[in-house]
Amino acid sequence: MANTYTLIASSTVGSGGAATITFTSIPSTYTDLLVKASLRNNRSAVAEDYGIFFNGDTTSGNYSAIELLGSGSTATSRSAYNYGLLTVSNNSTANTFGNLEVYIPNYAGSSAKSASVDAVTENNATEAYAGLTARLWTGTAAITSITIDKGDSGVTNNFLQYSTAYLYGISNS
Repeated sequence: MANTYTLIASSTVGSGGAATITFTSIPSTYTDLLVKASLRNNRSAVAEDYGIFFNGDTTSGNYSAIELLGSGSTATSRSAYNYGLLTVSNNSTANTFGNLEVYIPNYAGSSAKSASVDAVTENNATEAYAGLTARLWTGTAAITSITIDKGDSGVTNNFLQYSTAYLYGISNS
C-alpha cells in the first residue's frame, strides 16, 4: 500500500516570536500523524530540548521517553518524561535552525500513543547534536491537538521568527 501524506496545518512564527506552536482540531480521518519542524529559540545555549504535548496534557507522569543523543564527541542515553525535540538556540551559528520529525502512529486509536522523534541541531562549531527519541503518552483519547513547548513554566523562551512547523496526516491507501 502507498502512503499518502496530506498537509493538515502549518505554522510560521512571526516577528514577535512565539512561546508555543500548537495545532488544534486535528481530524481523526488519518492512520498516522507526522510533524516536521525547523526551529530556533531565544535561549542562551547552543541547543535546547523541547517537548511535544498531546490534547493539552502537560502532566509529567503521563509521558515517558528514552533518548539517544550524540554531540559529535560523545553519545549518551537518558530517560526524560517528554523531551527529545532538539532546537537551535541563540549561541549557535546565526540564522540556523534545528530540524526534527515526530511520527505518531495510530493517533486516533483507543490505546496509549507512541511517537518517535528524529532531531538534529545545526551549528558551524564543534558543539552540535543529533537525537533519536522513543516516547509514550498514556492518554487513550484520539489526539486532537499537539503543542510544541519548553514544558517548563519557570523558563522564559520563545521560538524565533521564521521557525516553522507542519502537521501531516498519513493514510495507508
